[in-house]
Amino acid sequence: MRIKVIEWLGDRVRVLDQTRLPREEVYLELSRFQDVASAIKQLKIRGAPAIGVAGAYGVVLGAVKIKTKSRDNFLQKLRLVSQTIASTRPTARNLFRALDRMQKVAESGKDIEQIKTALVNEAIRIQTEEAEATRKLSQLGAGLIEDGFTILTHCNTGALATAGYGTALGVIRQAMEQGKRIKVLATETRPLLQGARITAWELKKAKIPFTLITDSMVGYFMSRGEVGYVIVGADRIASNGDTANKIGTYTLAVLAKEHHIPFYVAAPTTTIDLSLASGDKIPIEERSPEEVTHIQGVAIAPAGVKVANPAFDVTPHRYITAIITENGIIREPYGEGFRNLSPLAP
Repeated sequence: MRIKVIEWLGDRVRVLDQTRLPREEVYLELSRFQDVASAIKQLKIRGAPAIGVAGAYGVVLGAVKIKTKSRDNFLQKLRLVSQTIASTRPTARNLFRALDRMQKVAESGKDIEQIKTALVNEAIRIQTEEAEATRKLSQLGAGLIEDGFTILTHCNTGALATAGYGTALGVIRQAMEQGKRIKVLATETRPLLQGARITAWELKKAKIPFTLITDSMVGYFMSRGEVGYVIVGADRIASNGDTANKIGTYTLAVLAKEHHIPFYVAAPTTTIDLSLASGDKIPIEERSPEEVTHIQGVAIAPAGVKVANPAFDVTPHRYITAIITENGIIREPYGEGFRNLSPLAP
């Protein structure tokens, strides 16, 4: 299964519009950094690794359109481009790591045209590295999966979310490709139904046996002994192992602990943020009330109701059995494990 989620076309970036799935596969060709920022904000591009890749290409699109002969003026305008892209999704660590890399490349160049070329090369390198990291972590994670087990996963963590192989869904794919007989329980993932719309679409394309359930059914299936593992992705991981992921993940972790079910987090090292001591320091994005009160434009709640819509929650490290990265599988104490990973930027 090969899905070209993000593709650089030389002077523009081509992305699969994930808001149109599963009814239709529509590709957008974006030639301005503002269009990339809007696509990220509107979840046309989503998933922490994929957001990082898209953000890097957004910087390129902004850079090539800057018209100045002054290097200092160029860098000043480029910083404004990065700030616009950075403002789209505050929780995803991969986005900020990618933007930092792009800024460092720009600041190390002396000639504006050389800087523009270097930025293109760096964005391509970021995409290549993220894709390779997800493939490696999927191979490592598959070793944790026993034949004949059912895996529960939440939100979407496949190629669509990573522009690569996948994280949690990548582990599932790899286990299947290794010949293991597995089944998947996929949660619908309210409020935007990424599980029902997107994960189900990817699982069906990959011919992986799965059953779609509502988020509130998880405890029922766990209590009946029908869940062998829980595997989820992450948008940011603090230095102590606390993990931010799609809203509802914390609930799954608590239920898994109660039922003695291994709870794994799969994420590339670009998701780890060593600058944060714990999960309570992770910025949590608050999104539009309409995402809760409406489903695909149709109102399901009375007009004017008060709405809270945090996009993510934080799972404390004590609920996590292991964190699967491309450089190894980390267990408690996570801080020590992260420090031993190489390379891992602060």
